[in-house]
Amino acid sequence: MAKKIAQEVQDEVISLNDKIRSADYAKLHSQTPWVFVVPTYAWQIPRVVRDWILRTDFHGNRQVYFVMTCGGAIGNAGKYAKELCGKKGFRYMGCQQVVMPENYIAMFPVPGEEEARKIIARAEPFIVQTGNLIREGSTLPEKKIGFVGKLCSGPANRIFYRMAIQAKKFYSTPDCVGCGHCAKVCPLRNVTMEKGRPKWGDNCTHCMACICECPKKAIEYGSKSKGKPRYRCPVQAK
Repeated sequence: MAKKIAQEVQDEVISLNDKIRSADYAKLHSQTPWVFVVPTYAWQIPRVVRDWILRTDFHGNRQVYFVMTCGGAIGNAGKYAKELCGKKGFRYMGCQQVVMPENYIAMFPVPGEEEARKIIARAEPFIVQTGNLIREGSTLPEKKIGFVGKLCSGPANRIFYRMAIQAKKFYSTPDCVGCGHCAKVCPLRNVTMEKGRPKWGDNCTHCMACICECPKKAIEYGSKSKGKPRYRCPVQAK
């Protein structure tokens, strides 16, 4: 989605995964507005992204847009993104949600390939529309947030991080071939290989990269992931 929006606004793409993985907080400069395209974690932007933004020195344009993928809704994420902008001296230009296939295999149902492609097709024109608004310098439309949305992005987010975000339930099955791909894709370097098998540490953000990108589908998350499809965006998978 970041690449599609970059095409619409004719700008470059910087990988947040690469920046976070390498602990790169070097100064960044842009004459054009900053656009953070991120997944939704517990109805807010991921804390690992928030922390990276807080530690990174941004120069140039002060306008900031947030575009968030989600399986259902982003709740009151815009409020917290706006607060983040205040801390960094940014001008908040809005937070847009784009519904994409659910991939949080540790908790929610995940669509099969056919349904996932339909969801992506429905999102395509919305992504283009969002890119057009950003290119024009318009603020992104804000939706009225109800009680449930405020609850999800507030107390529920804090409880979720405290109670659910841990890696001890991940394990590899006998189908594991020791390729090490799970370790390569982990943005926090939380997966290491020991004696040809993956081992998970304590610094997990539940991005699901290790389990969803395993080429042998040889990783499970307790009993929650068993029998569920492993979603990868078909465009990225090519």
